[in-house]
Amino acid sequence: MRVAELAKELKITSSDLLLKLKSLKISAKNSMANLDEKAVALVRKEAKKIPEPRKLKEAEVKPIKPAKKKIVKPKKALPKKKDKAVVKKQPQDLSITKAKEAPPAALVKVVSPKSETPTVLEEKETPVVLTAEEKLLKEIQIEFPISVKDLAVKLGQKPSRIIKDLLDKGIFVNINQFLDDKTVNKIAQNFGMRLSKLPTHEEKLIESHKKEGLDKTFLSHRSPVVTFMGHVDHGKTSLLDFIRKSRITEKEHGGITQHIGAYSVNVKNGRITFLDTPGHEAFTAMRARGADITDIVVLVVAADEGVMPQTIEAINHARAAEVPIIVAINKIDKPQAQIDKVKKQLSELELTPEDWSGKTITVGVSAKTGDGIDSLLEMILLEAEMMELKANYQKKASGIVVEARLTKDKGPLATLIVQNGILHLGDEVIAGTLYGKLRAMFNDRGFPIKEAGPAMPVEALGLSGVPDAGEKFYVVEDEKAARQISQQKQELFKQNKLRPLQRISLEDLYAQIKEGKLKELKIVLKADVQGSLEALEDSLKKLPTDEVQLRIIHSAVGSINTSDVILAAASDAVIIGFNVEAELQAKEEEKKLGVDVRTYRIIYDALNDIKAALEGLLEPKLKKNFLGKIEVRQVFKLSKSGIVAGCFVVKGNISRQAEVSLVRNGQVVFEGKLASLKRFKDDVREVNEGFECGLTLSGFEDIQAGDVIEAFEIEKIARKL
Repeated sequence: MRVAELAKELKITSSDLLLKLKSLKISAKNSMANLDEKAVALVRKEAKKIPEPRKLKEAEVKPIKPAKKKIVKPKKALPKKKDKAVVKKQPQDLSITKAKEAPPAALVKVVSPKSETPTVLEEKETPVVLTAEEKLLKEIQIEFPISVKDLAVKLGQKPSRIIKDLLDKGIFVNINQFLDDKTVNKIAQNFGMRLSKLPTHEEKLIESHKKEGLDKTFLSHRSPVVTFMGHVDHGKTSLLDFIRKSRITEKEHGGITQHIGAYSVNVKNGRITFLDTPGHEAFTAMRARGADITDIVVLVVAADEGVMPQTIEAINHARAAEVPIIVAINKIDKPQAQIDKVKKQLSELELTPEDWSGKTITVGVSAKTGDGIDSLLEMILLEAEMMELKANYQKKASGIVVEARLTKDKGPLATLIVQNGILHLGDEVIAGTLYGKLRAMFNDRGFPIKEAGPAMPVEALGLSGVPDAGEKFYVVEDEKAARQISQQKQELFKQNKLRPLQRISLEDLYAQIKEGKLKELKIVLKADVQGSLEALEDSLKKLPTDEVQLRIIHSAVGSINTSDVILAAASDAVIIGFNVEAELQAKEEEKKLGVDVRTYRIIYDALNDIKAALEGLLEPKLKKNFLGKIEVRQVFKLSKSGIVAGCFVVKGNISRQAEVSLVRNGQVVFEGKLASLKRFKDDVREVNEGFECGLTLSGFEDIQAGDVIEAFEIEKIARKL
């Protein structure tokens, strides 16, 4: 425990506690010094002996009179220098220290020299003095990297002091050298401060939008955003076409959706916004950019064909996004329709229908006759009601870019969906590295509008370029702020292009776990045949560990395709292929997105690689390895070095970098590091058995003759499964 933490617990100042520790012969240099358990227990015990202070009445000010007599002289003001001396003469009485702490605007009472009755001389506020622990909690925001000279100014120290502290940590620098955030924070802690990175204009903007969005006072119900997903030709666009009462399908080549569209539909009990995507790849590509826009996924399955490979892919993509799934069994009007067969297939994929005692909402529909469409819309609104979707209608607007294109007559045109706030015509908007003033807005039917609320799709005109699908947009105060953010993002984009994209890989898995960034390994599994796929999947699930989660987010038979790579990128997963290769387009995406793809010919090689990665996830065991035993023969008190122990190495050896424990009467009194290790007057790295040495302990001076010092090193042992 630190001195500052103990002082806070005892409700006294750190300086008074340091004086108390000195009287108890416990060494502590400053308020950031660490105290061992025995020292903390001793101080707590001493503190309990002192009765709790109570509020002093006017008649009870008299007992402090002897201390005041030394200061107060007749017909003279109290000298300031002697006030400070009085505080220093009361180091051991914690009750007096605590009693003198007055709240702000307290009445200051002083004993008059002619009378013992206290009289009120003046009323003033007690000056606020920051303790060390308060300084530690106070953040100073700076821009990184920062030079040694600028850091010294921020900390209020001389540059030579900063350089000395860095040298003590083995870092050699000059006054103009730049330091990273980790090094700067280590130095700042020595001075009771904590430095943090100054937020960029964009970070400030995003933070202000988040704060406004969390204000529960203005939160109101919003409409759900729904995405249709499923196998090709199972009727996704035809269903949406029937719902919108327009002929979208006829306008598109071959009945296949050519672009991402967003459409708002008014129904009986509310409004629903639909995203019509060309496949689950686009859905996941948007999620890879951080665009969590979809609230509900409607999985369309044809009643005559049942579950197909792309259906399974769509399910896995939706699950990876953690979005609720409603199943629409389409084409129930066909004579070949087998609804029960489809429900059985869904149950095998852990999507058991509600009428089969499951939890998945399943609705039979027909895009041709319209049967079941109303029930589907009703179920969507019911699911949305249970999700309690809300948005803030009073804040500046923010949302997602669904699609964007360059038109000949209008220029850059972006389809936006507002997530929070209300978007107005004329708003200054930043989207990715682009910005602009909205000169025109159109709804999904092409009519011009002046404003758009949450969950409403609009086509916006006015951005300086074509933004990427999935980019987030924010309304800013003015054009100047938008330009500054845009320039910063463009510069950052250039820097990021020079660096290779880094996704999760088996090699860096242990490092990420060590930093606390990862606690599970996600895998996309592909194999040549179903038997190999099942064998590999079962073997992975049998790896014996309760502490590490291994999650197979998608498994299928066939080559590694673009969809697999996009899913792995969005979910930060590793792709494992057995007896299969990646398609040419998938290889290009793999390089572009930085996904770790591994292919194997022997199943045990794949298992061993994954097992090794999982072992890196496990916390290592800590083991103390004995190095040496040292006896304290004599204790010297030197003016420069403080308390020095004259010792004899009885067994093994002791090195300068070793961890040590000081044992007295069979109990460990101190555990920590050596401050110095000497042979005669020379500093040494190691002293072997049978030789004498002198040493000092870091942060501990209560060494006595007869104490035993044990030297050891801590070994981290990687745990095996």
